[in-house]
Amino acid sequence: MNELVFLELLAKEAGAVEFEEPVLAARAAGADAETVRRLSAAKVEALKVRAVLRRRARREAELSALYDSASDLAGLRDLDALLEAIVRRARLLLGTDTASLALHDPERGDTYMRVTDGSVSARFRALRLAMGAGLGGLVAQVGTPYATPDYFADGRFAHTGDIDVAVKEEGLVAILGVPLRLGTRVIGVLFAADRTPRTFAREEVALLGSLAAHAAVAIDSARLLDETRAALADLSEANRLMRAHTEAVERAARAHDRMAGLVLRGGGVEEVASVVTDALGGTLTVLDGDGRPLHGDSAGTGLTDAQTAEAAREARALGRAVRRGRVLVASVEVSSEPLCTLVLRPGATAADADADINADADINADADINADADVEGDADADVEGSDSLILERAALITALLLLFRRSVAEAEGRVRGELLDDLIARPVTDPAGLRDRARRVGVDLSAPHVVIVVKHGGRRERAAFWAASTATIAGGLAAGHGEAVVLLLPAPQEPSGGPYGTSPATYATNTAKRIAADLSVSLGSPATAGAAGPVRGPAGVAPAYREAQRCAEALIALGRAGDGASAAELGFVGLLVGGHGDVAAFTEATLGPVLAYDARRGTSLAGTLAAFFATGGSPTRTAEALHIHVNTVTQRLERVGRLLGDDWHEPDRALEIQLALRLHRLRHLDQR
Repeated sequence: MNELVFLELLAKEAGAVEFEEPVLAARAAGADAETVRRLSAAKVEALKVRAVLRRRARREAELSALYDSASDLAGLRDLDALLEAIVRRARLLLGTDTASLALHDPERGDTYMRVTDGSVSARFRALRLAMGAGLGGLVAQVGTPYATPDYFADGRFAHTGDIDVAVKEEGLVAILGVPLRLGTRVIGVLFAADRTPRTFAREEVALLGSLAAHAAVAIDSARLLDETRAALADLSEANRLMRAHTEAVERAARAHDRMAGLVLRGGGVEEVASVVTDALGGTLTVLDGDGRPLHGDSAGTGLTDAQTAEAAREARALGRAVRRGRVLVASVEVSSEPLCTLVLRPGATAADADADINADADINADADINADADVEGDADADVEGSDSLILERAALITALLLLFRRSVAEAEGRVRGELLDDLIARPVTDPAGLRDRARRVGVDLSAPHVVIVVKHGGRRERAAFWAASTATIAGGLAAGHGEAVVLLLPAPQEPSGGPYGTSPATYATNTAKRIAADLSVSLGSPATAGAAGPVRGPAGVAPAYREAQRCAEALIALGRAGDGASAAELGFVGLLVGGHGDVAAFTEATLGPVLAYDARRGTSLAGTLAAFFATGGSPTRTAEALHIHVNTVTQRLERVGRLLGDDWHEPDRALEIQLALRLHRLRHLDQR
C-alpha cells in the first residue's frame, strides 16, 4: 500500500475518518515502521489538502450565494421576497438552525423582526428589541458584530425579560448578529443562531456581514425605487392636472368670450344659458329674484324649491357657486336684492344615476369617502373650479342683462306711467293726443281696458317695478301712486261670455284677484286690488280709476285685505262705491238664478221670497199672504236654497237679496 490511496480518498471527497484506514491497515498487515511513518505523513498532508479544498468549496458556495443575492438585487421586484432569500441563504451557508433579520423603526426607536427562517415561536417572530437590549439591541446600538456561543451565560448583554422569554421559547443558544449599514447609519441586524452551543468562526462572521450588506443595499434600493415610483406618479399626476387645468382655463375663456359677445350684441338670458350648457353640458335653470323660472324648468333641477332657495342664499353669502350633490348653484344680488339664480344639473350617466340627492345625504356620503377618493377629488378640483367659475360668470352676465332690461323697463315705465297719470289725474282735453301717445308705447285706448288699483302698504319701488313689468308684458300701462299702484290692462273684445267669464264685471273681478295674489307673493305681504271696467277711450279711464280705488278701500274696510274684487262682486256695497250704479248687474248677480227659474218655469219664487221677508220670515204668514198652503211655501224656499245656496237666509246675504228684490220690482215698475 502506498501514498496514492490518499489521492483516491481526496478524489471521492471521503470523510476525515476514512483517511485513518490506510494507516491502520498497514499496521495490521505488519508493515515496517518506515512504511507506517510515510503513510502517516501522507495522511496528514492529505487532510490538510482536504481542509483547503473544503474551505475553497465553502468559499465558492459563499461567493455563489453572494452572486445570487447580487443578481436578485439587480432585478429587484419584491423587497420582502429578496430579504427572505437573503435570510434563507444565511441559514444554509452558516448551517444554523435559524436566521432572521430585524429592521430599525425610527418612529419607536427600536428594531423589530421583519423576516425569519427556521423560527417556530410566534413570540420570537413578533419580538421588538430596544436599543442596547440583548445581543441584537447592542449590535443595532454600536453597529458592531457580536457573537455568543451561549447567550444566557454571556454577561456582555443586557438581558431583558421579554427578549429572554422569546429567545428561550425559540430554544436558541448560540447567536451571531451583524449590523445592516447604510453609510454610518445602522438600519437593522441580520442574525444566525443555533439551538446548541457553537462558536462562530471569523469567516462565518464575514459571510453574514456580506449578506447583511446586500440586505442593506436591497432595502435602500427598494426605498429609492419607491421614491422614484412615487416621484413618477406625482409627475404624471401633475401633468394630468396641468392638462386638465389648461383645458379648464381654455374652456372658461371660450365661455367668457362668448358671454361677453352676447352682452355686446344685446343677447338675452336664453343665449347665456345656451353658452353654459354648451360648455358644461347638463341642463340649466335660470330663476329670477323671486325664484320664478326665466329659463328652464325649476322642477328639473333635482332640488326642491326650499333646497334651491337655501343654496342660493349660501351662494350669495359666500360670493361663489355652491354644490348640492352634483348640482351647482350660483346666485347674484345687488344692494341686498336677489337678481337671479342659476342652477346647473350635470347630464346623468349610469354611474351618476343616484347622485342627485338632498343636502343631508350629500353630507353623509362625503363622510364615507376614503383617502384614495379624496386624492381623486383633489385632482378634479381645477375642473370643478372651472365649472364653478363659468357658472359664476354666467350668473353675473345674467344679472347684468336683467339690470339692463330693468333699466330699459324703468325708462319705458316712466313714459307709460306719465301717460297713465295724465289719463287718471287730469281732465281729458286732447283725447287724440292721448291716443297717439298710447300708440307709441303699444297701447290702443280704443280697445277695452280694465283699471286695477292695488293697495300694497309698502315697498313702493318693488311694487312699482312689478306693476310696470306686468303691464308691459300684458301690453298695458302702470304707475305708482303713494301706497298703491295703478294698472290699465287690456281686456278681451267679447262683450260677454268667453274670456270674460259670465260678464265683463266678472272678468274685472277675476283680473283683480289674480293681480292681488301675484303681487302679494312678490312683496311677501298682502296686496289688495280693486277693479273697474272694462272701459274704452281716454275719457273712461279716470272714472274707472276712482271706482277701482273705492273698491280697494272697501275691501280693506270689509276685512278682505289681500283679495281682489270689482264693484259688481261687492254686492250692495258695490252700488255705493261704483261710479255708474249698475243696478241690473247687482240684481243679476244676487237674484239671477231665481229670476231665470221663474222665467223658465212660470213660477213665482221671487214673489214668495218678497212675501217671506215682508212677513218677518214666517212661512205660515207667508202662506196666508199668498193664499197658498204652508207646505208649498216650504217647497219654494227649499228650491230657493238650491238656487242661491244654503246661506241665502244669513243676515248679510238676506239684506242683499231683499235689496235686489226691491230694485227688481222698481225696474219692472219703470218698464211699465
